[in-house]
Amino acid sequence: VQLQASGGGLVQPGGSLRLSCAASGRTSSNNGMGWFRQAPGKEREFVAGISWNGRYSSYADSVKGRFTISREWAKSTMYLQMNSLKPEDTAVYYCAVSRSAVAGSGAAEYKNWGQGTQVTVSS
Repeated sequence: VQLQASGGGLVQPGGSLRLSCAASGRTSSNNGMGWFRQAPGKEREFVAGISWNGRYSSYADSVKGRFTISREWAKSTMYLQMNSLKPEDTAVYYCAVSRSAVAGSGAAEYKNWGQGTQVTVSS
C-alpha cells in the first residue's frame, strides 16, 4: 500500500485546512487508518483514527472538537478536516494504515505510512 498525504499549507490561527490521504496499490478496506503529527524536536503523536468501516473514530484530547476524521471508500481516501487551528498544531502530518480493523493511538499499531504534509499555523 502506498499512501499520499496532501492538503497542508500555511494558515492563520483560527483558520481551516483539509488534509487528504490517498491509498493506492494493494489497498485493504478492512483496516483502520489514522493521522499522526510530528513537530520539530518532538515525538510523533497520534491525532485521530478511524475504523475500517468508518463507524468509530477517536481523537487526541488536544484536537477534540476541532478536527474531524473521515474516509471515503470509493476513492480509498481518508480526510482530516482541521478547524480553529492553533500555532501548536504546526507539524508534519502523516497518514497511516492500521494493522487491524480499528485505529489505535500507538504508532506501532500501524504498518504503512505516507510521506507527510506540512501544516504551519502562523500569523
